[in-house]
Amino acid sequence: MLNTELIPAAEADSKWLMVVLHGLGDSMDGFRWLPRVLDNPKLNLLLVNAPDDYLNGFSWYDIATPADGVERSRGLLFDLLDRQRANGFATEQSFLFGFSQGCLMALEIGLRYPHRLAGLIGISGYAHEPGKLVAEQSPVAAEQSFLITHGTTDPLLPLAQTQAQMEQLQAGGIRMQWEVFEKAHTIEGEAELEVIRTFVGDRMPAS
Repeated sequence: MLNTELIPAAEADSKWLMVVLHGLGDSMDGFRWLPRVLDNPKLNLLLVNAPDDYLNGFSWYDIATPADGVERSRGLLFDLLDRQRANGFATEQSFLFGFSQGCLMALEIGLRYPHRLAGLIGISGYAHEPGKLVAEQSPVAAEQSFLITHGTTDPLLPLAQTQAQMEQLQAGGIRMQWEVFEKAHTIEGEAELEVIRTFVGDRMPAS
């Protein structure tokens, strides 16, 4: 079972949820600032640690041989989302946010999980075997809404490589808002945060 921590929404009775997946070598601690900058009183945030130790943090899979780790972490995240549903957080009111390795896992969940989420946000990441993802997508994958962002100067994951993968997913019927920012391997300040806030807010009721 994955280690998690729930940061409650400012609105006590809200059942909107965002599940947050960190990148390689990071942990849930790296995203404790996110509720403040999202500034959404309806949003509960569930911070998650990846299952494997890596340096001073954690990883979702081995970057050299990712297949087994991706599959195992996907199963753990399926279980986690199922538990949230059982705890009253409906999947259609749940967002998934992932950075780097967490972005890859968000794509895995969005294309394979059998229930539609409110939306999926992937920052500075990539896809594992995008052709296989498209071929094996769930019946609801085409109904999912993705926001995927990337940087023009990302030194770890070149823009052209990730963009080609995202175009392959889009050609396979995946609905995706693709945004490019002048940034490296990071979240680029207010401009990118505003795009994220808008994506989330557009999928929540105004009242």
